[in-house]
Amino acid sequence: MGWRVLYIEESDKLSLYLDNIKVTKNDEEYLILISDVHTIILDNYKINISVHLINALTKANVNIILCGIDHLPQSIIIPHHGNKLAFKMLNKQLSWNNNKKIKTKIHQHIIKNKIKNQNKLLKFLKKESKTIAILDRYYEEVDLGDKTNREGLSAKLYFVEMFGKHFIRFNDDVINAGLNYGYAILRSQISKVLVAKGFNTSIGIFHKNRENEFNLSDDIIEPYRPIIDFHVYSNLRDQKLFLKEHRLNLVKATIANVSIDNKRQTLFNSIKIFVEGIINYCKSKDDKDLKEININYEKL
Repeated sequence: MGWRVLYIEESDKLSLYLDNIKVTKNDEEYLILISDVHTIILDNYKINISVHLINALTKANVNIILCGIDHLPQSIIIPHHGNKLAFKMLNKQLSWNNNKKIKTKIHQHIIKNKIKNQNKLLKFLKKESKTIAILDRYYEEVDLGDKTNREGLSAKLYFVEMFGKHFIRFNDDVINAGLNYGYAILRSQISKVLVAKGFNTSIGIFHKNRENEFNLSDDIIEPYRPIIDFHVYSNLRDQKLFLKEHRLNLVKATIANVSIDNKRQTLFNSIKIFVEGIINYCKSKDDKDLKEININYEKL
């Protein structure tokens, strides 16, 4: 598996040279070994990239993100075939989709993991103890399938505590731009893992938007979101513009280390382990197979 995340903004052309990405700018050329690359982010709509290179990257399961004129991730290029066992995995997904008990349990586990990491961040930042106590209670009250919407209630309190009472999610401001950008990068990295394992990313566990091709990715991302929240809180609250340096730092934030199954892992490896745990749970129905993402904010 590749380990490098490439952010390319200033380039005229990207092409394939043997087993390398050839980056051309003016009269200068750079070669980057494809097998070293996990993700490539193209943040300039004027860059020319060859079809030959795109095919080589998708064959190597490299995550390709194309940004729009606003610099936000707009498209993800994923392999058409994904995994040789894609059809078998699709049938399994459909069978899981019809098993309400499995889905509601996974949903409960993911939401509890998300709220736990959110509240851990509030504690780390020494936020209001009353809010922390409420989120502790909401964590305990998450039922199967989160029918009482403890996720939504927690998120509302959490964002106000993090960014102030006037903060509104999805407003057009620097904080939301940072959150959207970071989440989009994480989502693409999760999608890469899911496709490599043969999943159809449009078939989610609890996200069911018919116009969303990444419902399953949006399920898996939930426990990871506080990584981005912490970075935005630490670096963007007082900024007036969302700049290139902010985007680069958010990309770096998505290659942080986390703990899973009591072991320190790269974020990339943790996604793989987290997804494999869900696959194993669907077979065994053993709660021990469901893994928990644990974020150490001191080491981010």
